[in-house]
Amino acid sequence: MLNTIERMIISVDEIGQRVRELGAQISADYRAGAGRDPHRRPLLVVGLLKGAMPFMADLIRAMDIPLEYDFMAVSSYRNGTSPGEVRILKDLDCAIGRRDLLIVEDIVDTGRTLHRILKGLSAREPATLRVCTLLDKPHRREVEVPVDYVGFVLPENLFVVGYGLDYAELYRNLPFIGVLKRREA
Repeated sequence: MLNTIERMIISVDEIGQRVRELGAQISADYRAGAGRDPHRRPLLVVGLLKGAMPFMADLIRAMDIPLEYDFMAVSSYRNGTSPGEVRILKDLDCAIGRRDLLIVEDIVDTGRTLHRILKGLSAREPATLRVCTLLDKPHRREVEVPVDYVGFVLPENLFVVGYGLDYAELYRNLPFIGVLKRREA
């Protein structure tokens, strides 16, 4: 599998360091906001399957505040790589009204998937709704979406794999972020 990777762009150590920084920042932000209401339930961290799972697992371990977590499964691809209609495949198992929510995403690209999710969750009236993404491609936005916490900004239009990101369901288990070699025609 490694022989199909052209180059690594974000190392295991860089990912680990940035996840710890994000965990500390998010913890501090929510700890500061917790004093508003002593009866408020713990932060609900919502991971978007499948890509965000490794990032979310490391992120919640880097956070030192009370939290709960749940998952949503969303599909926005027709044939493995081309964006298509955004569909909710698995919704949350718990009620979110008047809860603080943190959406954890692997990558924000066009913004269409995240826009659909935020619109649906906002209608359920959470107390707060924030977004944390491992990777951001702001130059590819088709729909503007708020992103509160960003691991890394990708300055180029690269198709990346690893640490949860896939190509046709493969490469998610790589511990780093890499770029696939171009296939010969």
